[in-house]
Amino acid sequence: MGTAFKEKTSLFERFLKAVEYVGNKIPHPTLLFVWLMGITIILSCLFSVLGISAINPTTGEVIQAYNLLSIEGFIKMLTTAQTNFTSLSALGMVLVCMMGVSLCEQSGLFRVALKGTVEKSKGSDLKVMAIFFICCVLADCAGGVGWVVLPPLGAMIWLSMGRNPLAGMFAAYATTASAFCANILITSMDIMNLGYTQAAIDLLDDSYLLSASCNWFFSSACAVLLVPTALWVTIKIVEPRMGKYDSSYAVEGAIEPDIPVNEVETKALKSAGLAFVGYLLVIIILTVIGVLRDPVTGSATASSAPLMQGMSILIALLFAIPGAVFGFKTKKFKSFADLAEGLATAMSTMGGYIAMFFFMAQFMCYFDWSNLGLILAVKGAEVLKASGLPIWLVLVLFILFIAILNIPVGGAPTKYAVIAPIFVPMFMMLGYNPAVVQMAYRIGDACTNPITPTFAYFGMLLALGQKYDKRLRFGALFANMTPYCFASGIVMTLLFLIWFFLQLPFGPGVGLYL
Repeated sequence: MGTAFKEKTSLFERFLKAVEYVGNKIPHPTLLFVWLMGITIILSCLFSVLGISAINPTTGEVIQAYNLLSIEGFIKMLTTAQTNFTSLSALGMVLVCMMGVSLCEQSGLFRVALKGTVEKSKGSDLKVMAIFFICCVLADCAGGVGWVVLPPLGAMIWLSMGRNPLAGMFAAYATTASAFCANILITSMDIMNLGYTQAAIDLLDDSYLLSASCNWFFSSACAVLLVPTALWVTIKIVEPRMGKYDSSYAVEGAIEPDIPVNEVETKALKSAGLAFVGYLLVIIILTVIGVLRDPVTGSATASSAPLMQGMSILIALLFAIPGAVFGFKTKKFKSFADLAEGLATAMSTMGGYIAMFFFMAQFMCYFDWSNLGLILAVKGAEVLKASGLPIWLVLVLFILFIAILNIPVGGAPTKYAVIAPIFVPMFMMLGYNPAVVQMAYRIGDACTNPITPTFAYFGMLLALGQKYDKRLRFGALFANMTPYCFASGIVMTLLFLIWFFLQLPFGPGVGLYL
């Protein structure tokens, strides 16, 4: 038995090393988009010279490749570089949302709220764990802070219950990571994905508009199911596999004592909670009386409604207002200058992301101008039709493809910016709503997040885990994350198929078909 276990462990470690090796060969996202720009330019020339074209089934027009290597193409790329960048809608939406989220994080509200929620939970271990997993599933609304705060918090909670702290740490990370597409709230990720989906829609029909709530119903159902899924995997698979914790392998003095939430923070949390509820009531009242509704149709969820059009700033304020209240109550912010400095610090951390956006914007425009996306979409739709495969199977294979691709190529925006211009128009031509494709992508992208070594958080988790056990290596991390990947992937894919066959709406006013 001992030899067999070592062989299995060795196999896991070799597999992870292979994934790490491949992942290390993937260039920095900024350089990746530079490469994609070059590839698009070359392919546009080849498609143009070879006369590869397609017939747009919607308009009946011939779609021809635009040669970016021509003199006209060169001038177009040169003179529009700045406007390509500044007109990218996803850039503004992300920056605005992250200002609010980052301010909330810097004030300390996220840490205290997440920690306080679990600390105040009274009852059995099962109840505490269930509440903790709810926090993990909903942590995506707080951006990357959930990936940083919840694993060490999970370790402390499990240790306080007499359980293996590594199991709590792994469970927190895996649940937060695999719930990247699930939430009962509309998050900044919904807005970010919508930006790329809408850009892909515009390649085929710029009159069709989606809203950030297009996946809300389905993602809410996923959030509900992922809590018992994580609980089952942890209790039935991960904890028994890891066994009882041996503290003799912990690094001496490396484990910091658990610092409870103090009275000042507790009072500040209540004030922030009141501010949060008050803000939501204002939004609800403005929606009910019609201020945030479409003035023509009266709909609050239509893409033309002020509620949907202003979703990025509304989400930013949803976090910024409670964050500011909490910061002033705890004296983290003593004046408006401190708050302004917090906003400036938040934006400074986005520097690398903004730089990547410049090259991403160029690639997306080049891909749009070249007509490669439309040609490939038409050809792909023709292949799908000719294959005879049912669409539900095609969508499942698409989820599996994204799940595998996510392991060496982490980062949802990077992949989706490349994939959306091809697959969104392709499924639109088959009569399916772009929201369906977006949700299928998000499922595949989320379920393998726990075992993606190219995420910076993955290395952070290893370093954190080694405080509790110096023997911890990547193989153990991978082996204990894999059950969560399979479980979340299977649960969300089955739910997706139920949604598909019952033709349930994926969001307000967003059905299966166009």
